Amino acid sequence: MAVTPTQFARTTRSSANWSDAKRRVLAAYREWIRAAPEIQTMYSVPFPVAVIRTRMRQEFERHRFVNKLPVVDVLLMQNNAEYQETMNFWKQTTHVMSYFKTENFRAERLPTNFMSGFLEASFSTTIPSSRKPPG
Repeated sequence: MAVTPTQFARTTRSSANWSDAKRRVLAAYREWIRAAPEIQTMYSVPFPVAVIRTRMRQEFERHRFVNKLPVVDVLLMQNNAEYQETMNFWKQTTHVMSYFKTENFRAERLPTNFMSGFLEASFSTTIPSSRKPPG
């Protein structure tokens, strides 16, 4: 798939009123929700699509009570840039996975402190001998 940088580009504009802003926010939300299966495939996200969509909704809900129209416009601009970067595959998997801190799939493997991790690694690895025993 060829990346067309302008495929997901949106022109920067201000909302005329609150109903226009609401329409734009809902359109942006729908774009993200529809793109969840593709994002899961592109970035090999180890979570089901439902978890990805839930996280997307949480991001939109985080700004639910913004009550200044210029702030909503700035958030929409940031949203458009984020969507374009995500869909054009300009991000790395770690950037996408940073949204899933609570569902961190590596948390149970990480050591609690440096020393326990060091000792665990040094005792669990065996150095293979390159010499063959005589005989």
